[in-house]
Amino acid sequence: MADLQDDPDAATVAVGDLGDPAAHDPAPPMPRPSTKESAEAADSAGHAPGSLERARELLAAHPIADGYSGLARVLRDTPSCDLEQGDRLLETDIPRLRDGGVGAQFWALHMPPECTGDGALSATLEQIDLVRSQVAAWPEGLRLALSANDMADARNCGRVATLLGPVAGAALCDSLGTLRAYHALGVRSVTLAGTRWTDGTGLTRFGHEVVREMNRLGVLVDLSGCSPETMRRTLTVARAPVVISHHPGQVPDDVLSLLRANHGVCMVVCTAETIRETADRLDHVREVAGPESVALSGAYDTGTPHAPSLKDVSCFPRLIAELLNRDWPDADIESLTWLNVSRVLRDAEFQARATRPRRAPSTATLTALDA
Repeated sequence: MADLQDDPDAATVAVGDLGDPAAHDPAPPMPRPSTKESAEAADSAGHAPGSLERARELLAAHPIADGYSGLARVLRDTPSCDLEQGDRLLETDIPRLRDGGVGAQFWALHMPPECTGDGALSATLEQIDLVRSQVAAWPEGLRLALSANDMADARNCGRVATLLGPVAGAALCDSLGTLRAYHALGVRSVTLAGTRWTDGTGLTRFGHEVVREMNRLGVLVDLSGCSPETMRRTLTVARAPVVISHHPGQVPDDVLSLLRANHGVCMVVCTAETIRETADRLDHVREVAGPESVALSGAYDTGTPHAPSLKDVSCFPRLIAELLNRDWPDADIESLTWLNVSRVLRDAEFQARATRPRRAPSTATLTALDA
C-alpha cells in the first residue's frame, strides 16, 4: 500500500510500470472462489449448471470491479459488524465477495443528507479514516488501491482492491484545495451532482474548472445523478474518461454515445426487480455505448432493494450466467467485469501525468468565476 503523499500534487507511486498496461492486465487467474452447493446445481433465475460454472471460471480470471458500494456508510452506523465472519446486517463481507468473484470495489464516501458545509467535510474525512481502518483490520481480504496497478496487484495477491470514492461534490465545499487534499488521502472519484456549480443548464465556469482540476489530478469525474445537460456539457470539457457509477434511471442514448467517444464507462446498477431486467439494461448500454463502455455497480449496502437472485455480492455469477445465456462473448464479459474499469483508471492516470507539466494547480474560486 502506498503511503500518504505530503504533496497533494505528487504522483502516486505505482507498483510496476504504468507505461506498459499489458504488464498487469490480463494477469494469472485468482484462486477459484468457494461456492455454495445449491448455486452449483441451479439458481433462482433458472440458469443451467453449465453456464453458472462457466461464469465462475471467467470471474476467476477477470473478477468484478464493483463501481459502487455503500459499505462505508453501513459500517459507520453499525461498527460491530465483522467483515471476516460475515453479518446478517450486511449485503457485503469478505467471504461473500470471494463467492461472488469480486476483485475490486469502490467504497462510496457520500455523507448523510443532513451534512452540509464543514459538516460534509468532516463526515467525509471520517469515512475515509473508517475505510482505511477496515482495510488495515482485514489485510488478508482487503487491500487499498490508489491506482490501476494497485488494483491489479491486489487481485493477483487474492485480495479485494478497495478504492476510495466517489466523494460527493458538495463535500468539496467549493474548494479546489479540498479536492487536492482528498486526492492526497487516496480519493479517486467524485460525483458532480448536488453542487452549486452544476445545474439544469450544465456546468458553471467554476464547474468547468473543477473538471479540469480533476483531470489534472487523475480523479474520476462521476456523472451519477446529474441532469442530462450537465452530463453533455461535462463530456465536452473532460479530457479523461468519465464514469456514471450509480445513476438513478436510464442514461439518455445521446449521452451514452458521447460516453463512447469519451472512452468512459456507464456502470449499470443491479437494483432492477429481476435479474433479467438488469441484463436487459446491460444489453442496451452495450449496444449504444459499446462493450468498452459498460461495467457493473452492485449498489449493495445502500438501502436499495435488489432482486432475490441478486440479493448480495455473492450473486454476481448468476448475472454473468444470464449474460452467457444471451450469447455475450467472453471478451465482452471480461471487459464488463474488470477490464473497462481498470482501463478508465489507467487512462485517467495517463492524462494526469500528461497534464501536470502544462497546468499548475488551479487557484480558481467559486466567488471569482460565478459571481
